[in-house]
Amino acid sequence: MGGGIKMANEAGKITKAYFEKYILPKTGAKRNEVIVPPKSGVDTGVIRIAPGRVMAVTTDPFSIHPSLGWHKAAWFAFHIIASDLCTSGLPPEYLSVDLNLPVSIKDMEIKKMWDTVHEECRKYGVAVVTGHTARYEGTNYPMVGGATMIGTGNEDEYITSAMSRPGDAVIITKTVAIQAAAMLTAIFPQYIEKELGTGDFKKLDSMFYSMTTVDESMEAAKFGLRSRGITSMHDATEGGVLGALYEIADASGNGILIEKEKLPLWPEVSRVSELFGINPYRSISEGTLLMTVVPDKADAFVKRLKAKGTESVIAGYMKEENFGKKIEDSGMLKDIEPPGHDDYWKAINYGVSRRLK
Repeated sequence: MGGGIKMANEAGKITKAYFEKYILPKTGAKRNEVIVPPKSGVDTGVIRIAPGRVMAVTTDPFSIHPSLGWHKAAWFAFHIIASDLCTSGLPPEYLSVDLNLPVSIKDMEIKKMWDTVHEECRKYGVAVVTGHTARYEGTNYPMVGGATMIGTGNEDEYITSAMSRPGDAVIITKTVAIQAAAMLTAIFPQYIEKELGTGDFKKLDSMFYSMTTVDESMEAAKFGLRSRGITSMHDATEGGVLGALYEIADASGNGILIEKEKLPLWPEVSRVSELFGINPYRSISEGTLLMTVVPDKADAFVKRLKAKGTESVIAGYMKEENFGKKIEDSGMLKDIEPPGHDDYWKAINYGVSRRLK
């Protein structure tokens, strides 16, 4: 979500201001069992389904990029939605998928795509419980439908990005702009290898299967939630890491202080960002998980993630609300602005308009 109400037919999410003015006030009937209703920067809704039991729900587009190949495209579509659900701390259990496919898709292509969804569901214990599959005129890639994922658990076992507290450490995994870098490489491989060289290309190409936060989120749940360790989780999608940090502070009603030099930016990601003229700190980063952690447990959790193969850093701390949302850059404190238009879409348009391959 971004800062202004202006829409201007820009690709990507509507702005935070537009969402809060026109969408959020009109969310249907009010029901007492909805304990986490829609809110900007919060990945899941939560419903009480029985005394002491809750259900976390999230919805996302079902996004398919055929240029990736059907396996990679479907893998990523599954992990986009599963990553959101798992930020609740609850395991993914049920999936509903609506496929509004273009008429050009062949039966065997649907099979290849669905085989991968089935494989990922089995891997994580997810049952597909309902859905809709059809071809329609006027539909096109990548947004070929939508999906809803559900997980259940005890009421004291879920978290949201609104639960961070002043003093909590802010942990960030992997690198900023991991999705922007990996997807640009997958879509324009020849151009990137030519401009950056084979070494960088191979590193960037290998990032594809890092565009998920499912395993890290599930590891966080095992480590302990709320007072036991992790107080909130949020994945850095559109608006990038800085946008996600703003959303955590905004959703929880807290301030935040981040040290820019501690934000993880892998060298090859920096170079591909420069090549396409995008700000890596403001570019889409599915696969980067932001967590707030009880401060005396933060170092132990960083070590635990490393033992599981995931690099992470402590990049700052949550503050009282009146501190504001700040980033320290070269000794100066600057405001962290709300997420706006994501540079990733500009980069995609640049590549497509120049017919890069």
